[in-house]
Amino acid sequence: MTLVAHLDVHRDRFHLDLRLEIAPGEVVALLGPNGAGKTTALRALAGLVPLTGGHISLDGHPWDAPPRTFLPPERRPVGVVFQDHLLFAHLSAVDNVAFGPRARGTSRAAARDLALRWLDRVGLAEHARAKPRTLSGGQAQRVALARALATDPRLLLLDEPLAALDAATRLHVRAELGRHLAEFRGHTLLVTHDPLDAMVLADRLVVLDHGTLVQQGTPTEVAHHPRNAYTADLVGLNLLRGTAEGTAVTLDGGGVLTLAEPATGPVHLSFPPSAVSVHPAPPTGSPRNTWPVTLTGLEQHAHTTRLRLHGRPPVLADITTAAVADLRLHAGDALWAAVKATEIRAYPATPDR
Repeated sequence: MTLVAHLDVHRDRFHLDLRLEIAPGEVVALLGPNGAGKTTALRALAGLVPLTGGHISLDGHPWDAPPRTFLPPERRPVGVVFQDHLLFAHLSAVDNVAFGPRARGTSRAAARDLALRWLDRVGLAEHARAKPRTLSGGQAQRVALARALATDPRLLLLDEPLAALDAATRLHVRAELGRHLAEFRGHTLLVTHDPLDAMVLADRLVVLDHGTLVQQGTPTEVAHHPRNAYTADLVGLNLLRGTAEGTAVTLDGGGVLTLAEPATGPVHLSFPPSAVSVHPAPPTGSPRNTWPVTLTGLEQHAHTTRLRLHGRPPVLADITTAAVADLRLHAGDALWAAVKATEIRAYPATPDR
């Protein structure tokens, strides 16, 4: 049975309008820039924000269907893991995990036994009596996960669960979380800004912008075929749009690029910044696409330097630090960009994207 939702929420000047389905055992990652509506969607599913319109149902049972139906949060079989754990500071780890079952009527002894089993599953049995202040960030987040799962939820909501962790801890907890999600037979919605979290943990990505669906698909589909600037930046690609006629694409923002294979009609073009080479003068040789650009910015990006190049089209380029020194690059420099036709991926652009 599937979670089926049409999340229609009006708040001040913001409007969320998202249709969402999550199958049992499926992990859906909800992504988007700040203000896109991710948190509003999560709070609506949890029952913390009532719908203005639309509906939410699970297994055919309605949770929210204005104006007559509204199931309050405490009656929804939902577990939530927040970015900052939100553990009860005065309770031990085992009592934090036992809190949910106790609130749902489980006896003290049974709830404590269940909590101990969950702490053992997340590798924290020896910390059962520890207070949250004595736990590391990774340990506290695993307690929060155990607390959410101990109630046997039908829907698990993860709100930036790894964002507050340092890089080393994040790597470990991500792997641990992935193992538990693979075993969880309920429905999971993961809200995240981190593309690696989404790509590693989710079966399907849903991208929001200004409260509406921009794109959805498997991690591979979204990574290879981004449909807006946010998604392209998320997966580290240049994204352009234009109209193809044969191997020539006239770009919407000006300029023409050549493809290796012919196409027709509105298309998106994507290629990695590493495919863009930079030259102080018009290059010679194999590149079929060259155009003048102005360097507007440089920033360290992983083990390379990322250049922001303004031109027709504007693009990002990744080059080595040695190349930056050799070219003696400074903001405002007039340069030439080049990209081989074989490096450009073209795919149809929908009329409204």
